[in-house]
Amino acid sequence: MAWRQLLLVSCLSAAVFLSMLREGTSASVGTRQGAGQEAQEGVEQKIFMQESDASNFLKKRSKRSSKSQDEVNAENRQKLWADELRKEYYEEQRNEYENFVEEQNDEQEERSREAIEQWRQWHYDGLYPPYLYNRHHI
Repeated sequence: MAWRQLLLVSCLSAAVFLSMLREGTSASVGTRQGAGQEAQEGVEQKIFMQESDASNFLKKRSKRSSKSQDEVNAENRQKLWADELRKEYYEEQRNEYENFVEEQNDEQEERSREAIEQWRQWHYDGLYPPYLYNRHHI
């Protein structure tokens, strides 16, 4: 029985809390009906076109009719532009990767050259050229 009372009290408090929140948000926005309607009508005129214009727009070309040359040209320009952007992007990515690989190879060559030089200095026996086949105590 106690859990039912607890549930009822929590539901009532939640309802009261939500109603207070709703009143708070409506009071904070302000209620200017006249100016709001005029602004809304101006926005509607910018977004929506007249009914006659809309029907003419839809009647202008049906689904099966061919596109005008201007539409075809515009679509081709957009496709060419997108292809050019894609080409530039992949070219830039390839150049960055090639530069990275070149730097990695240069670093590896430098490390191996230093290791070989150190090995030659360590194993140098005083003869010239300082190679292994000149060593007498192999």
